[in-house]
Amino acid sequence: LHTNTSIGSSGAFCCYFVVNGEGRSCVRYKCGLFNTIQDVLRQRPNWVEVKDDGEWDFNWCDVGWLRENFDHSYMDEHVKINHFRNHYELSRKNLMVKNLKRYQKNLEKEVGREEAFKCDFFPCTFVLPSEYHLFVEEFNRNPGSIWIMKPVAKSQGKGIFLFRKLKDIIDWKKESVHSEEQKDAVPVENYVLSTLLLYLHIVYTYILFCFVFQYVPLKAWLYRDGFARFSGTRFSLSTIDDKYMHLTNVSVQKTAPNYNHEEGCKWEMQQLRRYLTAKHGRELIENLFKEMDNIFIRSLQSVQKVIINDKHCFELYGYDILLDENLKPWLIEVNASPSHTPSSREDYEMKFRLLEDTLNVVDMEGRLTGKEKRVGGYDLMWNNGPVYREDVYLQTFGSSCFTANTYLGCLNDREKQLRHLFKPFQRRT
Repeated sequence: LHTNTSIGSSGAFCCYFVVNGEGRSCVRYKCGLFNTIQDVLRQRPNWVEVKDDGEWDFNWCDVGWLRENFDHSYMDEHVKINHFRNHYELSRKNLMVKNLKRYQKNLEKEVGREEAFKCDFFPCTFVLPSEYHLFVEEFNRNPGSIWIMKPVAKSQGKGIFLFRKLKDIIDWKKESVHSEEQKDAVPVENYVLSTLLLYLHIVYTYILFCFVFQYVPLKAWLYRDGFARFSGTRFSLSTIDDKYMHLTNVSVQKTAPNYNHEEGCKWEMQQLRRYLTAKHGRELIENLFKEMDNIFIRSLQSVQKVIINDKHCFELYGYDILLDENLKPWLIEVNASPSHTPSSREDYEMKFRLLEDTLNVVDMEGRLTGKEKRVGGYDLMWNNGPVYREDVYLQTFGSSCFTANTYLGCLNDREKQLRHLFKPFQRRT
């Protein structure tokens, strides 16, 4: 994809693309979703939507379309699509756990137990029915513990339930014997009992937006924005059947009788970081966010050798991370199709910024050099190795250290940064 740039009469940035010797003044895109991403694509200068079987340069598809069409599609050199073909190695709960366990075991064997311990960020999990006997042994070692079952291929809290007794598993098997659930491996994990509470409501930090540009070598970006989700009901372990108490999915919470549609059940990540810093101090919270950086990188490395790397593909992951009362982050799941449907005006604006910057990093227009460490709200956190900040060499808590190039929950002055970044392509009117 070759790009010649020019300035229109209005002063707006214009592109002239040369693809396989053919000149075009637009990016042809296809989109199979009807939410915020559609708005972002439609407002992008010189991007034109194609319908049905029209040729496209960029495709934002759902995983169903990918599964049915990817292997039958011919893609020119410049074409981009928003999923890797086996993205499910990280985004399906049972496969995520399997890959993390294998990665942790290999680390212990090749590097040592201390390094393997850095992967101790996911709850004790077993996949049924294959690990049923191992699960029963663990269950009997910890009588009275609470477990949570999560069907693999479902979302928005569907099919999730908590249990304390083995007979609940038997009841579930009887009820689902004729359903699709029994055809899949089903993860069951130890419920994190010491959950961080805010005003006696459970805090479930849903950290969107780790963007993988390629797996070989690994190149990953982290977005500055995100949000924390809360339950609308005061937390208690006296009952485990109240979904409004234990599940923070917006699709669940908005059906609660006491749900406030104006206030919702979310905080922006900046608001959460300020609150935690004020309550617990800067040192502890800096360490917390470093531990979350570790989760992002270790989880991606756990699937790096099994993901089918393809230069046409990229992935925008949504991470669900739960904080316990000791400020330890736990990886709950990773979504390859995080919801872009907004629950409020603020939510829409945040997701719009995120998706707009995702397109800026993908760079169909050819404006980037490839050496950037920041694009809008995205910061490059890994480029075949850790990426460090250029402008800061801190004396952190009494010792010199390099600081990772991540700013999750920090100021997102993306518009100012983008103006500076794309200044060579702009001309004053």
